[in-house]
Amino acid sequence: MPPADTDTQHPNILLIHADQHRFDCLGAYGHPDIRTPNIDALAADGVRYENSFCPFPVCTPSRYSLLSGQYVHQHRGWDNHCTFPPGTETFPAILKQAGYKTAAVGKMHFTPTYLDVGFDEMVLAEQDGPGRWDDDYHRQLRVMGLADVNDLEDQRREYRERARQEYWDSRSALPSNLPLEWHTTAWTGRRAIEALEQWDESSNLLMVGFIKPHHPFDPPKEWADAYDPESLHLPPDWTESCFPRDLALSKGHFPHNTLTEEDFRRILAAYYANITFIDRQVNLMIDALERKGLYDNALIIFTSDHGDYMGCHHMVGKMNYMYDPVIKVPLIVKYPGGRDAGSVSDALVSNIDLTTTLLAQAHCAPAAAMKGLDLAQDTAGRELVFAESHGGAQVMARSKTRKLIRHAGHDVAFFCDLEKDPYEQVNCHGEPAYQDEVRALTRALDEWRDAASLPNKYLDEDAPVIGKTNVPLRHDSHRDEISAYYREKMAAAGAANRPG
Repeated sequence: MPPADTDTQHPNILLIHADQHRFDCLGAYGHPDIRTPNIDALAADGVRYENSFCPFPVCTPSRYSLLSGQYVHQHRGWDNHCTFPPGTETFPAILKQAGYKTAAVGKMHFTPTYLDVGFDEMVLAEQDGPGRWDDDYHRQLRVMGLADVNDLEDQRREYRERARQEYWDSRSALPSNLPLEWHTTAWTGRRAIEALEQWDESSNLLMVGFIKPHHPFDPPKEWADAYDPESLHLPPDWTESCFPRDLALSKGHFPHNTLTEEDFRRILAAYYANITFIDRQVNLMIDALERKGLYDNALIIFTSDHGDYMGCHHMVGKMNYMYDPVIKVPLIVKYPGGRDAGSVSDALVSNIDLTTTLLAQAHCAPAAAMKGLDLAQDTAGRELVFAESHGGAQVMARSKTRKLIRHAGHDVAFFCDLEKDPYEQVNCHGEPAYQDEVRALTRALDEWRDAASLPNKYLDEDAPVIGKTNVPLRHDSHRDEISAYYREKMAAAGAANRPG
């Protein structure tokens, strides 16, 4: 028997991961305004999924689910400051054991920052938490005498409390204060291309995490006018005011109930500009693969950790009920060799399925604890998609036509007939005609997980990290030094922007 084709057995894998990207904000999904020609071209070469969901609409929990193929109540990563329990198996670790060279670039949002989940190399740009004081990006900004003022102002409480009035007036929709080449999107794109340039014919994995389009909505100055706010179509789920049930759960990062249409249009334009700038980085990555003759046989995935309401029910951001714009995510899978190119799937799928799918493409068996489907084989998808949020207090079961959300902390149950009400505005939970369906989804949720015995969050600040020279020691003085540097830069920025 002739030896197996290594390219076929161990294809190169590129996983592109955006942050807080609303599922329909791509040209390939039929959006009327946004320009994403390069991601659209990727979709034309692959499969576009219309009903793809994340398992938890918050950064770290969702990322850990993608890496481990487990739901959050299994891996115990309930918030943005958590760690995998010892022994948790991940797809990078399995691929590494199979001989892959594994690397991560950009935002990962781990604790500790360079947590060893199976990546040989990690070159990071983090947004919040202690990762900001550890990562490569912020150390390089310091060397250049720069500071990401907009991001610090939006993400760090000590700076947000005394942020510029311009920040509050714009709801963070401002041009970045950084030069173009030091914007996080451009920086991450460069690091990704450097990693891709090291690839050979097979057995390489690169995960690229973009911070954007997550707020602050601060595209580079050169891209800030890419969209005219006044010419944009309002999203179909935009409402002129907030629903009381939504405000009762969360007022919003910026108050939802004071959001005007003018405010929202400005945010929308900046949000789209950030996505189009990411699209430019995708173009550069694809070009690099094509130059090396590696594009056709590569597995390439584009998705996000979660969505953004971005107008749904007069809200922006996340951390409310699991309406579709925050729990659905874009998903494009380009298989090696052009398999199923240009096809569209309406199957219900979850980001936990990507773990099993990419391992199968590499001819690696998933770990027993991985709960995902192989999307290349299980093309029918799932009968129901499940998700959880708010530390597990909120849960969701969704079919193609019905959705049930329960929130224990607020004693709320929301049932929606998506055929009649695709924008999830009317709660039909108490209507007699739906009681059989409500009971069926309630049983499904109870069978999916035991709400009475949810495990506590797992956190280990001293968990093993990768052994590379760019990884700072946790207990040295680097955090104090770099946070002091940024305090000085923010004080200077505040003085420069003080009226008079």
